[in-house]
Amino acid sequence: MAAISFDPSINVQENQKSHGVLVEEIEGLIRVHKNGHVERPPIIPIVPCTATSGVTAKDIVIDKFTGLWTRIYVPNYSNKMPLLIYFHGGGFCVGSAAWSCYHEFLSGLASKAGCIIFSVNYRLAPENRLPAAYDDGIETLMWVKQQALSGSNEHKWWLSQCDLSSLFLAGDSAGANIAYNVATRLGSHGGTSASSGMKPLVVKGSILIQPFFGGESRTATEMHATPQVNSALTLPASDAYWRLSLPFGSNRDHPWCNPLANGTPKLRELRLSPTMVCVSEMDILKDRNMGFCNALGGAGKRVETKIYKGVGHAFQILHNSPSSHIRTQEMISHIKTFINQ
Repeated sequence: MAAISFDPSINVQENQKSHGVLVEEIEGLIRVHKNGHVERPPIIPIVPCTATSGVTAKDIVIDKFTGLWTRIYVPNYSNKMPLLIYFHGGGFCVGSAAWSCYHEFLSGLASKAGCIIFSVNYRLAPENRLPAAYDDGIETLMWVKQQALSGSNEHKWWLSQCDLSSLFLAGDSAGANIAYNVATRLGSHGGTSASSGMKPLVVKGSILIQPFFGGESRTATEMHATPQVNSALTLPASDAYWRLSLPFGSNRDHPWCNPLANGTPKLRELRLSPTMVCVSEMDILKDRNMGFCNALGGAGKRVETKIYKGVGHAFQILHNSPSSHIRTQEMISHIKTFINQ
């Protein structure tokens, strides 16, 4: 896959005067005006739901009222397969399950790791601030549960091949944050997904790729990391995403942003399934991700940490580094092992 550029000059600038004062901008990705108007320049192509070699793909509406939908990938395997509920990245504010980079990455992951993937197109901020994306994650799980219990003929094409006792929550960047917060919701209501409220679904684990967390105090890599060309995440962009996505009046020590804000005791109370965290060596989030992994381990949780050398944030979808392809194949191999152990 060719590298995807984040050079804002490739976008035709729209006339902003008609929408009044610009209050937030992440150059090339999103502009928010005081009157509430939001612009998202088409920096990455939207692609239709087309089958790729060895993988069937379809778009399914989950909630017509909120616009929640998912792109389902089913590889041509004869055995029953694990199910990944996947949330795309984009700082909660941009991104789509139909972005070409996600379509390519997830169809390849489904084929090579041997799993069914639901790529969730959740509601975006600032029009729908958190916890809207978390609510959409829970609603997706409830929808899967409903189809399983009803034995839906309409969805037999994926249900018949799906091992519902082997479900994983996954995502990259903001999507990894969503996967984690959905998992904590499940683990804070008297048990994990194996509880009676979730049957027949059993969440076996979470896969958090470069999870997007923050905090009022800066880490060393946030302050001093060498900026990459075409970096997918800078510190100013990170701060802007949090301003646009957190509830009004919140700061970056809100627990949805900083899961360590209340210390390890809160983590100990959660009943979390095993977690794999994928950390990029050149990512500004590296130190925060490593601190999160250490805190999980210190709280007695099962955590696997994978570090990808020489690459930055979102390398696996943007291919913006010479090492991206090799590291992406390593990541897919790690995910395959994790979901089949």
